[in-house]
Amino acid sequence: VAAPLLERAPSLLFVSTGGAGFDTVDVDACTAAGVLVVNQAGGNARSVAEHTLGLMLDVSKRITETDRVMRSAARGFPREDLMGHEISGRTIGLVGIGHVGRRVAALAKAFDMTVLATDPYVDEATVAARGARKVDLDELLASSDFVSLHCPRDASTLNMLDAEAFARMKRGAVLITTCRGGVHDEDALHAALASGHLSGAGLDVWAYEPPPLDHPLLQLPNVVATFHTAGVTHEARGQMARFASDQAIGLLRGRRPPRMINPQAWPAFAERFERILGFAPDQA
Repeated sequence: VAAPLLERAPSLLFVSTGGAGFDTVDVDACTAAGVLVVNQAGGNARSVAEHTLGLMLDVSKRITETDRVMRSAARGFPREDLMGHEISGRTIGLVGIGHVGRRVAALAKAFDMTVLATDPYVDEATVAARGARKVDLDELLASSDFVSLHCPRDASTLNMLDAEAFARMKRGAVLITTCRGGVHDEDALHAALASGHLSGAGLDVWAYEPPPLDHPLLQLPNVVATFHTAGVTHEARGQMARFASDQAIGLLRGRRPPRMINPQAWPAFAERFERILGFAPDQA
């Protein structure tokens, strides 16, 4: 959704994304046109948080790696060759502690993990209430055994985890990402894993989805890869559908939506809404 579409749809009132992300929408162009943008933030948060813990356990315990070996012809080696690590008592650093991040923090506490978080939109007291200690990105990278990404993809986060950032991470640390492709530099991650600086990665999102079969990261045994399915569960899809339909119905009845990305567009939207539909929306 960008300027060319908006020009062809002069009566378009709002755009509703199918999930929490809205990187497929030119929000500035919508705001300029008086078009509201809404998302379904939180609708799949529980599913994504569970997937995050699943990737952490999988990479640390080497479950998928062991499964691959079990299905191969490899035999006659000591099982200690596939020895993993516990996640209990380790430190997890959350880049973003919104709907998903706060649930990951709660799940991590069940494993007696120390939880750090960096988030420019959440103050220290709120981060503490969500079960983490607020730190800056440098401290998080240097102190965390697991770095888990739960931030939006935008101009401020694109390639945020580059070669320099991976070099600042603890040796043997693990990267987990269930947010959006492009927040981490895939070539730099491959180099950090191939060199042994990082011990593994759990990747649900990719710069190009799905990645090609010959993608370098897919050739590494210590990478667990999924098809951007962290939030794709029966429960999450049902919740997202309810969120989206309730929000759309409410908007068409003139109600302010609960998950508005560009609230600054409301005055222009309200004027257009009344002109197109013949009655004024709520002002509260």
